[in-house]
Amino acid sequence: MLKPKKLNKGDTIAFVAPSSGLGGLFPHRLDAARNFLVAKGFKVKEFPTTRGFNDGSSGTPEERARDLIAAFNDKEVKAIVCNIGGLSSNELLKIMDFGVIKKNPKIFCGYSDISILHYAFQKKAGLVTFYGPAAMTQFGDNPKTMGYTWEHFLKAVSSPVPVGKIQPSKEWTDEFMDWAGKKDLERPRKLVKNDGWIWIKEGKAQGQVIGGCLSSILKLSGTEFDVSYEDKVLFIETPEGQDFKKGEPLNYVDSQLMDLRNLGIFDRIRGLLVGRGQGYTKEERDKFRQMVIKHTKDYNFPVLMEIDIGHTDPMMTIPLGVEVTLDSEKDIFSIDEAGVVD
Repeated sequence: MLKPKKLNKGDTIAFVAPSSGLGGLFPHRLDAARNFLVAKGFKVKEFPTTRGFNDGSSGTPEERARDLIAAFNDKEVKAIVCNIGGLSSNELLKIMDFGVIKKNPKIFCGYSDISILHYAFQKKAGLVTFYGPAAMTQFGDNPKTMGYTWEHFLKAVSSPVPVGKIQPSKEWTDEFMDWAGKKDLERPRKLVKNDGWIWIKEGKAQGQVIGGCLSSILKLSGTEFDVSYEDKVLFIETPEGQDFKKGEPLNYVDSQLMDLRNLGIFDRIRGLLVGRGQGYTKEERDKFRQMVIKHTKDYNFPVLMEIDIGHTDPMMTIPLGVEVTLDSEKDIFSIDEAGVVD
């Protein structure tokens, strides 16, 4: 795997919008993200589509691909952080110049629909990328980025030393606060106590980690941009539904888990990580857990649920393509290989 150089204080971070155009609708979130990162000692650079809006996306596929490639080509830019997810990252795959990415390996970070680009960059350029915070959702949070999120982002992108054992966050939230009415500026979101991660199936596993937003990675099944799952540790997480205050309907998630089985993915992986679901009641969380138990009962790999990754906050940052360990007996999830180099 090709690893980017580490991020140092004073470096330039690019904001890009490969998918949704929400940066054009809610610029105050980008302003807050910029201010936060500048206060932390970094420079921020934007591109023409960063604050664009075109029929839901930030620009045409060609415009978005152009800006993404420009960010990789820009000698000043050391890290690329996506605005947010969306629905249209898949429009870029056939028009991306993966040769540019391979020649200019850089830190690339985002989540949700950005999963599609993570997979494509690994498959076509062999690049280690980072499943982690986005500009508008985490770095633009009020009053500032959550400590756990920032700490784990820096551990993953600023040091050539492996992140090591991950500890659960002490608190978390999935509270929705309306950006359109700027309700998000009125107060911080309410946090609840984190009861910790849950071992659904015991065991030990080591392997390269791959994964992302479940509905997004399934879009690549059977395409040239899908990755190999052989001997990997897979992580999956679920997005919000059509109603942003609620999670993706569990009958959809149930069907998607069945897709993983039908595709033979569970026959090939060594372990499974499942992110904490967003927008679910306690009863729905219990139902989600039972779904995972049902779909993995015939397989011999450890399963850890409720981890701090995905559409709830705070979130860790996972370098995709590096070695990780799952060990239920020692209660360990660790990232054993650095995602960046000096």
